[in-house]
Amino acid sequence: MMLENHVALVTGAGRGIGKAIALALADEGAFVVVNYNGSEARAMETVSQIQEKGGRAEAIRCNVADFAACREMVEGIISHHGRLDILVNNAGITRDNLLMKMSEEEFDAVIHTNLKGAFNCMKHISRQMIKQRSGRIINISSVSGVAGNAGQANYSASKAGIIGLTKTAAREMAARGITVNAIAPGFIRTDMTDVLSDGVKDSIMEKIPMKHFGDPEDIAQTALFLASEHAKYITGQVICVDGGMVM
Repeated sequence: MMLENHVALVTGAGRGIGKAIALALADEGAFVVVNYNGSEARAMETVSQIQEKGGRAEAIRCNVADFAACREMVEGIISHHGRLDILVNNAGITRDNLLMKMSEEEFDAVIHTNLKGAFNCMKHISRQMIKQRSGRIINISSVSGVAGNAGQANYSASKAGIIGLTKTAAREMAARGITVNAIAPGFIRTDMTDVLSDGVKDSIMEKIPMKHFGDPEDIAQTALFLASEHAKYITGQVICVDGGMVM
């Protein structure tokens, strides 16, 4: 198994892309900490699915936008396991609106969870990874952060910020054996896309050269690769997994 004896923290791992990543890492032997802030039942479902397949996992509730709470979560994991090898910053929210109609609260909420949340986790984990002289940080951005998307000024800004954070952290930590990369998903089949009308889905698919949505497992397998020794010479990169939307 590629990740045996590794400890991974996946934020927002109760559903969708985060859940798929947690399952993929566990399948390769990692002990996975399933972070959640909303539904405990969903987080425990992820843990149960991992354990049913013979894997190891636990769920920890933490609002990643809370700096002190993040520190407490990370310190607890390190205290219990003695190490932390993989961080996947996946937790994210949307509060879509046109720029001229967007409230300050809508903007701040998305920036705090999506961008500050990633910073908080990276900040608190970096010391341990530097001490270990090894680590993999994988940040989930979005094609919206690469190309922009009307009605998502807050979300696009947060995901573009993730890319800047990724590249800067990669430069700072490369000499310590730590890689930092980002994945920019396109339209992926999740709870968030399931609610779209058929008409909206059809119009989106017209913009995707491959003419279909991706699956959470497409992102999970990319994250698994970046977390493995196969990607040890890759850092500071943004991998678009989007069916060709952004080229």
